[in-house]
Amino acid sequence: MCTLRTDAEREEAAALVQDRQRWLVLRGLPVPAQADIPALFRDPQTRSAGLFEDGKLLACMIPERDPSLGWGEGPCLFLGCVHTLPNQSDDITRLVTLWASDFAARQGLPLVRAEALARHPRDADPIAGLLRRLTDMGWSIQGSGTGREGDRVARLELAAEHRSGLSALIGCRVHAPETTPDDRGSA
Repeated sequence: MCTLRTDAEREEAAALVQDRQRWLVLRGLPVPAQADIPALFRDPQTRSAGLFEDGKLLACMIPERDPSLGWGEGPCLFLGCVHTLPNQSDDITRLVTLWASDFAARQGLPLVRAEALARHPRDADPIAGLLRRLTDMGWSIQGSGTGREGDRVARLELAAEHRSGLSALIGCRVHAPETTPDDRGSA
């Protein structure tokens, strides 16, 4: 896991996001309606991170410390705009989950928070299957509402936990995220 520093890495992340969004659309699944997520990853001012294996980008996200979410109490590591390579197993999401929990603990943060698009009720497909898999990985559902990008989301929380052996599985070269104000107009 590393901070995306070069234009080539940021462009690869933007391409991964576009591939994931195309994959979702072809299956009739929701994609963010209001935000140009690929552009966020191309922007050198965005402090994004990626999960690489043997030089191949498997996932990308924007980790932030203590953003103004409009939900959840107390400090957290927020994983924004999480996208994984299409047609892969849940193992990528599991690795991101393990890394995020450990990374938050190393930053002195008690929680990781994230949002999953949920245009349908949480107990209806297609979101129900995703939420079951995420809760099996340790995430808890903290309700639903309007997300940071203006879409309806399920709100997710994960306890931070030091995972001493994780460095053998996932190397981490992600800079500590800065506290960022929410300038995207969350509700």
